[in-house]
Amino acid sequence: MNGPQGIGAPTALLPAALAIIVPTFNEAANVRLLITLVDKALAGIAWELVFVDDNSPDGTASAVREIARTDPRVRILHRFGRRGLSSACVEGILATAAPIVAIMDGDLQHDESALRPMFDRIGKGDVDLVVGSRHVAGGSDADWNEKRRRMSRFATRLALRLTRVPISDPMSGFLMIRREAFMGSLPRLSNVGFKILLDILASAPVPLRVAEIPYVFRDRRHGESKLDTLVLWEYAQLLLDKAFGRVIPVRFVSFAMVGGLGVLVHFAVLTAAFKGFGLPFALAQAVATAVAISSNFLLNNIFTYHDQRLRGWGLLRGWISFNLVCAFGAAANVGVADWLFTHRSWWALSALAGIMVSVVWNYVMSAFFTWRRRD
Repeated sequence: MNGPQGIGAPTALLPAALAIIVPTFNEAANVRLLITLVDKALAGIAWELVFVDDNSPDGTASAVREIARTDPRVRILHRFGRRGLSSACVEGILATAAPIVAIMDGDLQHDESALRPMFDRIGKGDVDLVVGSRHVAGGSDADWNEKRRRMSRFATRLALRLTRVPISDPMSGFLMIRREAFMGSLPRLSNVGFKILLDILASAPVPLRVAEIPYVFRDRRHGESKLDTLVLWEYAQLLLDKAFGRVIPVRFVSFAMVGGLGVLVHFAVLTAAFKGFGLPFALAQAVATAVAISSNFLLNNIFTYHDQRLRGWGLLRGWISFNLVCAFGAAANVGVADWLFTHRSWWALSALAGIMVSVVWNYVMSAFFTWRRRD
C-alpha cells in the first residue's frame, strides 16, 4: 500500500537521505494530506518526516502517531511546556541522523513539489543551503495584499543588512540545509521568533553558500495564519538579538520597550482622568497606574513572552502576580530616587535611576513569578 497507510516503497526501509522537519500547532487536518504529497514528490528518495508538535489541542500529535504506527518514515516529537517555531526546528533537526534536512510548514502553504529540485540542487555539492523563494523568477506569494508585501520588503532590507548574504527571500520558512552547515550555526542560534532561516544565516561562523529555488506560496487550507504584526515584532526581536544579544537579553529590550509604551499610556489616562473628568489627582494617578500596569502585562504576554503566553485562568493569575511584582518595583523606584535626591543628586537623574531599578526588578521578578516555565 502506498502513502501514509503503509510502507510504500523500498526506500522506506533505508536510512533517510533527507529529513523534512515540520513544526506543527493545530494542524491535525493537514497531516495525512501532507504526508501523501511529500511521498509523491520524493518518490525514489529515502526520506523521513519529523513532525514537532507543541501539544496541539486539536490532536495533531495523535494524528501523526496513528500514521507512524504503519509508516516508519513518519515520526513525531511531542513537546510539552515549550513553544516556538525556531526551537521546534532545532529539536527536530537534532532528532534525525539524515545528512540533509529540510524545514517546511505543516499548513500546506509550502509547495512540496519544490523539495525534489531543492534536494537535487544541494546534491551538486557546491552549496550549503537551498532556500525556497517566492521572489525569484517562477516564484509567487499567492494572494498577499499590499500591506503584507510592504512588510516583507521592509523585513528583507533589514535582513540583508545583518547577514550580508544576497538572497531574495530571507523571510522564507522553506529551506534545505546540510547537517554540517546547520551544526556550525547551532551554538549561536537565538531561537527567537519564527524566522529560522535568518537565524541560521546570521549565526554561521563563515558565510554559507546559498542557492534559491522558486516556489508558489499557497493559501492555507485549514487552521489559522500567524498574525503579521506578531511575526514582524519577533523578526525585529531576532534582529536585535543578533546585533546586541551578547550584551543585553532581547527579552529585556522588548520588556523595556513595552514599559516605554506604558509610560505613554499612563500619562494619557492621567490626563483624561485628571483634566478631562476632574478626578482628584491621587485617584487619577491610581487609575492611570492600574491601567498602565494592565497594559504592560497584556503587551508583554502577547509580544515579549509570546512563546510562554498565558491563557485562561493562567492569564488572571499572571495579571495578579504582575501587579504584585510591579507594586514592589514601584516601591523600589520611589525609595532609590528619594535616597539619591536627598543626597543632592539631580532630580532628573534620581528619577531615572529609580525607573531603571524598577524596570530591572519588574523584568527579573515577572520572568520568575509571572511567566515562569512550568514544564
